[in-house]
Amino acid sequence: MNKCSILIVEDEYNQRILLSEILSKEGYTVFEAECGIAAKEIFKEKSIDLILLDFKLPDIDGLSLINFFKGINPETEIIIITAFGSIENAVNALKAGAYDYLTKPIDIDDLLIKIKKIEEKKSLIRENLVLKETLKERFKSEDFVYKSEKMQNVASLIVRVATTDSTCLITGESGTGKEIVANMIQGLSLRKEGPFVKVNCSAIPEQLLESELFGYEKGAFTGAFQRKIGKFELAHKGTIFLDEIGDMPLYLQSKLLRVLQAKEIERLGGLNPINVDIRIIAATNKNLEEEVKKGNFREDLYYRINVVRIEIPPLRERKEDIMPLVDFFIKKFTVRHRKETKEITKEARDALLKYDYPGNVRELENIIERAVVLSRGDFLTVEDFFDNASTLAPKKESGIKEVITSVEKEMILESLIKNNWVQTKAAASLGMSERMLRYKMNKYGIKK
Repeated sequence: MNKCSILIVEDEYNQRILLSEILSKEGYTVFEAECGIAAKEIFKEKSIDLILLDFKLPDIDGLSLINFFKGINPETEIIIITAFGSIENAVNALKAGAYDYLTKPIDIDDLLIKIKKIEEKKSLIRENLVLKETLKERFKSEDFVYKSEKMQNVASLIVRVATTDSTCLITGESGTGKEIVANMIQGLSLRKEGPFVKVNCSAIPEQLLESELFGYEKGAFTGAFQRKIGKFELAHKGTIFLDEIGDMPLYLQSKLLRVLQAKEIERLGGLNPINVDIRIIAATNKNLEEEVKKGNFREDLYYRINVVRIEIPPLRERKEDIMPLVDFFIKKFTVRHRKETKEITKEARDALLKYDYPGNVRELENIIERAVVLSRGDFLTVEDFFDNASTLAPKKESGIKEVITSVEKEMILESLIKNNWVQTKAAASLGMSERMLRYKMNKYGIKK
């Protein structure tokens, strides 16, 4: 992680020198200014990541300096240094764009923690910029559309893991975009020139999955008239993507474990092991920890594939991404279906933001495509989405019972999300028994 360049703006000489010495020893590039005018000159000449700004300076007030610094470079972070009795100044500074504040005398450990958080934030922003630019160059596409902090964290993980050979486990509900993430990891990896083989473990009948993965020799079983090369061999020197790995039968899980441990396979009916140099990316919409407890998934295999885990949150938990995705899909489908460019009404935008999307991004994509294809006017309205998601359509005035039911369902869902779907905690916060909570979830069709 790159170290911040720091500008200390402090008129008290001893305080300024003390901070400068401590931060220099920590490896930071430090600049000093005893007044606002000097700080402005340094800021215009140097690249500054962070400013430690004394709010009370002899020549310029703190708010004016914050506006000056942010006007030139909004990405520069500012930590205000203020006297204990001037918390009001700190609040005003935060409203003006400061990152945080410290009161005198300064707690050095607290300062270093805040600086570390700023570095992590800037590193994350840089990683996402690299990711987006790389995707534009590599894929000539904007398929990975997001605005939320949750998806920014996902993007950061993709950037960090892509150039390694680590096994990845991508988790998330159906329709969240697990395959897109797998494509991105492969496209940014050192194996990008090698084969990328995809296997959907739930789409292939159990009795055929073994031969698909491992291949077989001629005569291995009735109907094996010639040798077949399996997916693992086809992925040699490249990557294999095992989608819906949670549906893989137990007896095949043990064989996959050997592939991960020994980097070798045996074809059905074969006598000699075959070395394979592959990277494995797996994905599932199941809770593998729960599957391990139930005995449906091997614990040792789970730990083997869960080296780096990338969890994709459902769309309902990242509402900030809905409108960027809506705009992206409208452009995509107006071009694909040779339609005139369409705008979306405010009512339709509001309705789309309120919908829960049980099918996640895939459902949103289908909703938008249908609307673009069937719309007759220049605007996409709520009615254009009616058949795909009736909850988007205008509703008649509800009776008191319907209103209470709607509010109760919303409160239960909100509590579950807030408590990470731990039903005991959610029930306690709602003031009901866990048994009653389960009944209500079943009644309203609420699922994780």
